Amino acid sequence: MTSHRSHTSAQPGTGLVTSGLGERFETHRPRLTSIAYRMLGSVGEAEDAVQDAWLRLSRADVSTIRDLEGWLITAVARVCIDHLRSRRARAQEANRLPDPIVGRDDPIDPEAAALLSEALGLAFMVVLDRLTPAERIAFVLHDALGLPFDEIAAILGKTTPATRQLASRARRRIRGAPLPSGGIEEQRDTVTAFLTAARAGNFGRLVEILDPDVVVRADLGPHGRSREVRGAKAVASEVLAYAQFTRYARPATINGTPGIVGTRDGRPSAVMAFTVTDRHITEIDIIADPERLTQVDLGGLDA
Repeated sequence: MTSHRSHTSAQPGTGLVTSGLGERFETHRPRLTSIAYRMLGSVGEAEDAVQDAWLRLSRADVSTIRDLEGWLITAVARVCIDHLRSRRARAQEANRLPDPIVGRDDPIDPEAAALLSEALGLAFMVVLDRLTPAERIAFVLHDALGLPFDEIAAILGKTTPATRQLASRARRRIRGAPLPSGGIEEQRDTVTAFLTAARAGNFGRLVEILDPDVVVRADLGPHGRSREVRGAKAVASEVLAYAQFTRYARPATINGTPGIVGTRDGRPSAVMAFTVTDRHITEIDIIADPERLTQVDLGGLDA
């Protein structure tokens, strides 16, 4: 996705930049962006949350801040919980897939791109989206970042035991989700075999590559009909029905896992992310929302 957020700019008279705090904040920006993305699944909202944290910092009494990173993580988390709670009230986003991080060199920032793609397959982000806002915050902050439950409880406005229960509930809900297996090259070989079979119109080979219980989720945008298809034969039939897409598809790395990007007139027409388990494709997440695709940069596509 293309970055469009500005960097730090201190308020007049604060002296934050001249004191070096602005520069210190910028060293934390990549990790904060990664954390916010894990919580929100949206690059734009993640960048907004980090910028909001900077604005809060610029108005704070910095002499009382002993742990700048911890203070910033707390600030970002509080912004994210507000975003998540607000989002649940907007029914039009019910079928919205998370933003894809395409390629190895994301325009946000090279270091941020590496953090964003680490263990953040799009399918896993979909599972996180099924959690309640409080469950998601508790899980990400504790299981991914190792923050103590008492600190997370203060962010959520809950007791420590209640926060432990939130993380435990999130863990149980995540446990059944399909996870990638094998190395990245093994997964890439499976996706390449899928693409080859699709281009050849080989229905039988597609069924062999797909897991019997494979699920495809397609986000077609607010004016399209987002849909879900299950089962190897049903998915293979869908793939062959859209053979023109695979003809112009290019390999890509989507959120650190193999995928493909279809192009039309030099612009992306769809992004497909795959979950590969035991050399079989278990999940395919497709983003074909024209508005969101305008933000996808093709410069990071694999050769």
